[in-house]
Amino acid sequence: MEWTRLQLDLKNIAACLRHEDGQDMVEYGLVIGLIAFGTLAGLASVSTDISMIYSAISSTIIGSLGN
Repeated sequence: MEWTRLQLDLKNIAACLRHEDGQDMVEYGLVIGLIAFGTLAGLASVSTDISMIYSAISSTIIGSLGN
């Protein structure tokens, strides 16, 4: 009696472990997270260049107004 109950419990646990319905959503979430991380890392390196360009433009405009 006890052995049969244990076998049924083990079969139920094994069936739950093979259940893959939510796996796709987790994979999509990981891919989106990786893309977001790459985007933020890329923007961090580009933001310095953009700041330098705006500074150069600003100093050029201020210099041309002062003359």
